[in-house]
Amino acid sequence: MGNIGQSAAPAQTAPMRPWYRFCRIVCQTLFLAFFRGRVFGTSRVPRTGGVLLVCNHQSFLDPVLATLALPRECHYMARDSLFHNPFFRRLIESLNAFPIKRGTADLGAIKETLRRLKAGALVVTFPEATRTPDGSLQPMAPGVILLARKARVPLVPAAIMGAFESWPRHARLPRPHPVVIAYGQPLSPDTLANLPDDACIAEVRRRIQELMDRFGHRRRSS
Repeated sequence: MGNIGQSAAPAQTAPMRPWYRFCRIVCQTLFLAFFRGRVFGTSRVPRTGGVLLVCNHQSFLDPVLATLALPRECHYMARDSLFHNPFFRRLIESLNAFPIKRGTADLGAIKETLRRLKAGALVVTFPEATRTPDGSLQPMAPGVILLARKARVPLVPAAIMGAFESWPRHARLPRPHPVVIAYGQPLSPDTLANLPDDACIAEVRRRIQELMDRFGHRRRSS
């Protein structure tokens, strides 16, 4: 895979830790067996250096689904309520999650995101902020554009399809259903710098919707 859209001298990515690799293998096995999962376009995601991965939000499964096929450790913004349980907090922190307060300008989370991006991490974000109520792509907050601009990293759009049918908001547990993940062409730091916020987030949303339209049928034929 090439380092598409990255700046001239990207920070190097640390090797994957054994614990992270073990959890990833477990999730990949479940993804294939339980969801008959398929993934498209992983070559569009840079293997090294800071990257902001921007996804639609269909279910609780999304942070795992969005990254399980990528050959590098990933980092995750997660709502702060998930850190209340001490055991679950230790688990998700061991997998590079960090808290963000929804509905507020969480300066601490913003600074932590920028720190990780500048250190060469891939950070996953869900600008819809909450899970879709019906499976469709919802309006997106433009804050992710500011993060990518300030860190000078490429922004990669990604689409998750089938997770809503597997685990809709009203369901207690997931059920078997085909899931497809697809990655789009990155927006480079220069592209993000030359467009207004609204135009940037509209383009990101357009690319995610395009992925959903293009690859959505693949889960129905799985």
